[in-house]
Amino acid sequence: MFAHLREDINSVLSRDPAARSKLEVLTCYPGIHSLFMHRIAHALWRRGFVWLARSVSVFGRWWTGIEIHPGARIGRRVFIDHGTGVVIGETAEVGDDCTIYQGVTLGGTSLYRGVKRHPTLEAGVVVGAGAKVLGGFTVGAGAKIGSNAVVTKPVPAGATAVGIPARIIEPKGAEREQSADVQQFSAYGVTRDMDDPLSRAIHALLDHAAEQDKRIDALVARLKAAGLCAEGDDPGCPQPFDHDYLSKIVD
Repeated sequence: MFAHLREDINSVLSRDPAARSKLEVLTCYPGIHSLFMHRIAHALWRRGFVWLARSVSVFGRWWTGIEIHPGARIGRRVFIDHGTGVVIGETAEVGDDCTIYQGVTLGGTSLYRGVKRHPTLEAGVVVGAGAKVLGGFTVGAGAKIGSNAVVTKPVPAGATAVGIPARIIEPKGAEREQSADVQQFSAYGVTRDMDDPLSRAIHALLDHAAEQDKRIDALVARLKAAGLCAEGDDPGCPQPFDHDYLSKIVD
């Protein structure tokens, strides 16, 4: 158990730039505390001490704000970042090196006992803040779940799921390298691909500002090519023009 704890601490240090020391991670990271208590609760659960296991789990939820059912199976080097509001159900399985952000639910859609009701995350899966992964299916190794996505069907390995309901974006060749302008996954915030009116409005304003800057730069370049110059660019400028005036006429 303590070997797992050391791995967890080193995992946080390697993945969180805010982490400064092992002592800080050990004493101040609720994700570390919740995983440590879950391992105790899970060991009790497997040995048949159901009530005691649930009691340890409830104490862990009270202390950390992270609820992990003692029956859930958690792998090694799992990083629960921030963690408040994370819920992991009884039959959930989380593979090695997964990253789970705050507000994530690994929940079920069935009320039948003795069946697989909660998802399985294979190794290296990243689940963004606020995402809901609901059902007894598998999220493939290295897949990413976008923030606030609602996933109710399997996700292939290496793919990205975004939106409500989530749609699957398969990795294809050059699409693996994504620019900031076409970012498809965000661990914390909503993206332009999601049906959030505030996000869409902000992206539209940013796109408009960027397009206006391009038009002004093109116009300035044309004027300079014609022998004019911007006031302040050249102290000896014979025919200066005003940037503010250009902005008005571009609009």
